[in-house]
Amino acid sequence: MSIAEYDVIVVGGSYAGLSAATQLARARRRVLVIDAGQRRNRYARHSHGFLGQDGREAAAIAADGRAQLLRYPTVQWQQGRAAQAVAQDAGFRVTLSDGRAFDARRLVLATGMVDELPAIPGLAERWGGSVFHCPYCHGYELDQGRIGVLATSPMSFHHAMMLPDWGQVTFFLNGAFEPDEEQGAKLAARGVVIERTPVRAIGALATVELHDGRALAMDGLFVLTRLHSASPLAETLGCDMEDGAMGRYVRTEMTKATSIPGVFACGDAARVAGSVAFAVADGAMAGAAAHQSLIFGLAKAA
Repeated sequence: MSIAEYDVIVVGGSYAGLSAATQLARARRRVLVIDAGQRRNRYARHSHGFLGQDGREAAAIAADGRAQLLRYPTVQWQQGRAAQAVAQDAGFRVTLSDGRAFDARRLVLATGMVDELPAIPGLAERWGGSVFHCPYCHGYELDQGRIGVLATSPMSFHHAMMLPDWGQVTFFLNGAFEPDEEQGAKLAARGVVIERTPVRAIGALATVELHDGRALAMDGLFVLTRLHSASPLAETLGCDMEDGAMGRYVRTEMTKATSIPGVFACGDAARVAGSVAFAVADGAMAGAAAHQSLIFGLAKAA
């Protein structure tokens, strides 16, 4: 049996991957981080709600995390896209899109998700600037102003009910959702204005242009995206998946272990809702669990 080159390969060098790798580095384990450089929140300039980092540039938090991680001598960083991962006798082999391959005893997947926005002109261009998905991340900065919620599914009702705590809400149904009588009463009690005219485009800042010619100026617009995994690795390895309200994600145990022994998953790829704070916590758990599995062995598949 060959000896693996690394104890753990972490696929994904954003917040969850950095956090997982840091736990392993501090345990003096040989770690390789493979990163394609596509943070999910790269469109948002600032990050909010993360203790000690509130209001900092999102890119700066990630850059600092990487710099701190690479001070540990047992860590190596490889820029590139992990195209394939397969189980083998000594653990796992990860192959990059350029054909290079690396072996490790354990694998942590922090591969993230991709947001699929509704095909409305002007929406994608404002994503992360004045169009958002997380009230906790971006709601406070709208200063109790005019907030639009663009419906994409019945889950948008949840969005519309929450956001009056951050401003004056108009709920643009856009043919994607129609509240029943009880839901309508709850929205009214929260002061939400319902707009049923279809949306034609999003204009300056977050102005919602309707098909009847009206243009309703908003200070910010919230929309629930459809989520897709940024990498096929979890599914090709055979990890069990969960179908969430916004997309499929990797099913994990509390320790972030997947159904495949030796494979852990963390961050947005392995949870219903994501944020920097959640990702860092997930990564810390996955890194610690992967380390302990090297000592105590692997549990049976979930």
